Amino acid sequence: MKRHPPPNRRDLLCLSASGILGLSLPTLLSATGRTSLGKAKNVLVILEQGGLSHIDTWDPKPETVVEHRSPHKPIATRVPGMRFTELLGETAKVADKLTVIRSMHHSKEGASGHPEGTKYLLSGCHPSGPIKMPDMGSVASHILGKGNRSLPPYVMVPGNHEQADQTGVGFLAAGHGVFKTGGNDLSSPHWKVGPLEPRPDTPVQRLAGRRNLLTGLAGAMDPFYAQAFDTLTSDQVAKAFDYSREPEHVRKSYGAGHRGACYLVGRKLIEAGVRFVTVDVRWPLTPEVPGGSNLNWDHHDLIYTPGSCGTVRDKGGGEGRYGIGHWVMMGSTDRAFAALIRDLDERGLLAETLVCFVTEFGRTPRLNKFQGRDHWHHAYSIALAGAGVPGGQVIGATDREGGKVLSDPYTPESYAATIYEKLGIDRTKPLYTASNQPIFLDQGTSPIHQVF
Repeated sequence: MKRHPPPNRRDLLCLSASGILGLSLPTLLSATGRTSLGKAKNVLVILEQGGLSHIDTWDPKPETVVEHRSPHKPIATRVPGMRFTELLGETAKVADKLTVIRSMHHSKEGASGHPEGTKYLLSGCHPSGPIKMPDMGSVASHILGKGNRSLPPYVMVPGNHEQADQTGVGFLAAGHGVFKTGGNDLSSPHWKVGPLEPRPDTPVQRLAGRRNLLTGLAGAMDPFYAQAFDTLTSDQVAKAFDYSREPEHVRKSYGAGHRGACYLVGRKLIEAGVRFVTVDVRWPLTPEVPGGSNLNWDHHDLIYTPGSCGTVRDKGGGEGRYGIGHWVMMGSTDRAFAALIRDLDERGLLAETLVCFVTEFGRTPRLNKFQGRDHWHHAYSIALAGAGVPGGQVIGATDREGGKVLSDPYTPESYAATIYEKLGIDRTKPLYTASNQPIFLDQGTSPIHQVF
């Protein structure tokens, strides 16, 4: 595929004026001689649910007042002038592959809680709307179909985070819903994807015979039945999920434990051709993490404790977590994400896979009385890579505390528009409900133009 140089300053000025001129991103790119949008074949979303603190990770604020300042210092990355905090030490080494967007925010209220925020992030549509909108993965399944006939087009690994029930197919057919692998601890040698494995009393030959019989009786097989038979009779299924087949050095690069295994399975599914993969991680309660009953990013209490946050408020919001700097939190996240980016790149998959590291909102720029940080949707960060996304780039800025967006504001609608544009999905064409009501994916928001 022909490679096009990145837009110059004049091009970007044209893009900035797109809202005034009423021109679409593809039209503007065409006008500047750029016809390639860096199209993605697949999307891999890393959903770190719970509201990851942006000022402790992607958007360091060393000049804020001492009593509210993160103890995790800014560090240099591989890209001059691009700085993260020391909690992203491994990720800093692959910063040349990343675009960090520090200006994410919610432009209207109503999605500052975890269920609504997660739904907003999965669908790219504000949850207060009159229609239940489908996940972006379900839309991709509906419009683009399957990349691998033997595997579901939309998979979540493992699909058991606190708000996992916020996934939804909306008004689309049930067959476009997400398949959740399940599994408490994917690093366990006993982990299996039970629903996708042939039962020992239903051998492949018998299943194939039943398929032929049904096809002969009906003349054609219902697509849902066809998918089930393709899945159950394919040896690709076990290979796609079985990371034990990976070389030891690859497994070690992702880090020990549940998070590294989840990220690695996500890469394997992309490699197998799954269209849309979402990896969500909540570290399981194990003997190694006593009290770790809900290890997501909802650090209302003792965010900087070296161990368990305990029960400071007696079930008031922070119990069940470990401090953000602990291995089961940012230690494992930093290791696994950096390994994922390297692994995809070395296998030639990063060029065609849009990787999105996201969370539903950020944390307050000021510590509360419990030495934690509360929900904050007025400013937070996400990161994108692959599928033509320029590396070594920071988009947007927040104020001295990290509480307010100062430039290039973007929303979950912008994020969704970016995914659809990368996948080549025309947002101006409607989808239809069962009652034939047209529903448009275009939410009146343009994609994040700097990543094209």
